[in-house]
Amino acid sequence: MRQPIEDYAVIGDLHTAALIGRDGSIDWLCLPHFASDACFAKLLGDTDNGYWKIAPAGPVTRTERRYREDTLVLETDFTTPTGVLRLTDCMPIREAHPQVVRVVECLSGRVDVRIELVIRFGYGQVVPWVTSNENLLTATAGPDSLALWTLAETRGEGLSTVAECTLAEGQNVPFILTWYLSHELPPRPVDPWYSIASTTAWWRSWAAGCTYEGEYRDAVVRSLITLKALTYEPTGGIVAAATTSLPEAIGGNRNWDYRYCWLRDATLTLQSLMRGGYHEEAMAWRDWLLRAASGDVSKLQIMYGAAGERRLDEWEVDWLAGYEGSRPVRVGNAASGQYQLDVYGEVMDALFTACQFDGVISRAMWDLERGMVEFLEEGWKQPDDGIWEVRGPRRHFTHSKVMAWVAFDRAVRTLEAWPTLEGPLERWRSVRDQIHSEVCDKGYSEEKRSFTQYYGSDQLDASLLMIPLVGFLPPEDPRVVSTVEAVERELLHDGFVLRYLTSDDGEEDGLTGREGAFLACSFWLADCLHMIGRVDDSVELFERLLGLRNDLGLLSEEYDPVRKRQVGNFPQAFSHVSLVNTAFRLAGHEVEPVTDDGARHPTVAALGAPLVTMGRASRHPWRMWGTGRVAADGRGPHGQRLHVRADRAPTQGGRRSRRKP
Repeated sequence: MRQPIEDYAVIGDLHTAALIGRDGSIDWLCLPHFASDACFAKLLGDTDNGYWKIAPAGPVTRTERRYREDTLVLETDFTTPTGVLRLTDCMPIREAHPQVVRVVECLSGRVDVRIELVIRFGYGQVVPWVTSNENLLTATAGPDSLALWTLAETRGEGLSTVAECTLAEGQNVPFILTWYLSHELPPRPVDPWYSIASTTAWWRSWAAGCTYEGEYRDAVVRSLITLKALTYEPTGGIVAAATTSLPEAIGGNRNWDYRYCWLRDATLTLQSLMRGGYHEEAMAWRDWLLRAASGDVSKLQIMYGAAGERRLDEWEVDWLAGYEGSRPVRVGNAASGQYQLDVYGEVMDALFTACQFDGVISRAMWDLERGMVEFLEEGWKQPDDGIWEVRGPRRHFTHSKVMAWVAFDRAVRTLEAWPTLEGPLERWRSVRDQIHSEVCDKGYSEEKRSFTQYYGSDQLDASLLMIPLVGFLPPEDPRVVSTVEAVERELLHDGFVLRYLTSDDGEEDGLTGREGAFLACSFWLADCLHMIGRVDDSVELFERLLGLRNDLGLLSEEYDPVRKRQVGNFPQAFSHVSLVNTAFRLAGHEVEPVTDDGARHPTVAALGAPLVTMGRASRHPWRMWGTGRVAADGRGPHGQRLHVRADRAPTQGGRRSRRKP
């Protein structure tokens, strides 16, 4: 029987991730990277499409699982009529080759164990050639090879590998699965117990860097760990999810590939990392953003690959049946070629937020920002595809125009704060005012007493909740209050927020069928309720959202309130980012930018670097320290021109960052 999406756990090595079911089966794993072909694709197909299961051979009366505290090391306990079996799973932080380490041990009694390994490269289609030599089994097809090291006696059974053993209390059997290029020799096996211990220590050390204190800390830390697990370490990019084509409605066709990095997520992701105390990761994400957005700004994409790849051609995997019959299964994402006006505002906002923290901006960064804003001087007037990547006609979406306003607003504020930068300040102020006036005139409906999805529409859209969050209007503005109430009235279904109302004829977004409640939007509503003074309602909604997490604290993209199940790709970075930001808001914590009194604050080695970082995102969980300030405009370590924020009045008492070395 198919497992619910919330029955899965995730483990990862900062390059890719595996999904493990409650039954001890790895049903999804792409190697060597997030967007590589899957070698286990049972999640979207069946047992013939690849999986790796370790579990009791007989009946299981109870299953309990947990992550080791503040780690991504998974422990699953199976209680059987004859004893208790524990399965420990992890992916060690990668040094050379991706590895999955699994250890099965008997905690009490005697338990019969069965291991089933079905390797299918190419998203479950390619059957490899398997050879066995003592404790090593290898599977090869084309460029891909997997090596399985184990003391268990394996045998072929059909087109699968199986093993059976009986474990008594205190006995265990380890398994080490390693991917490598087929023209190379199999890598030597790692020590499984050391790998589990060192992986546990690594994650605990990383989690100890979280600066959040207060209620909901466990949820915040788990969400930040999940966000880190979705980070592609070599570049600092953060993929939206570890999966493709998990449906937004069971049996529907709204199935998309989310193993890429969305510019849409930029500002909120940056804020959640900085609020959590992970400034190195925040700056690595900032640098990824700069590299991805560089080039012809008129051709800025809404998403890129984890290394910044631009070609994300979409195609359908027609040999996979889809999760619970939800077809098609898609690889790649055609929405990468859409024109979304809002991404310019999101990039500008993210870079402005980062510079507020650093206090320094480089000439190369400003040249890119200036290019984007100059393009928007005419580009903002065009209709676009909107934040939700609809596949219907282009429209003048209200949220898109608001984010165009954000782009000009952040450019103006940057010039005001960094007076040595060059730019047409007055002209951009004028365009900012023009956009603001048009949105208030054409995007607001007096009849509905709300901003609407697009100019002339009577439909609502949850993206309108961003209006107070980005500072377009203050939360006390009557139009903001009435818009929040309208979203609550029309888009809040069964306690959670829909992005917009879909229709069977696809008139709104070019797609048929319904979708679940979008969890990020539900968190935005909690933010807005808090901002307009409805604190109790905000807390109630937030805690209701926390109740949707699975037993391991993980969230997918959406929630189906009818079936009472998580739906959409999993685990979803945007859901966890929004959880972190809302928790900070409810706790009364905000990001503290650099102080003007020379107080120490966390920084990264790439401070003041040119357009790209001086090095890759560090794997080490410790922080670098220093003032991160320069006394006056000058040159950075690579000779690049640096610009320092204008002096501000010192804060009372010489406020310093909460972060301590």
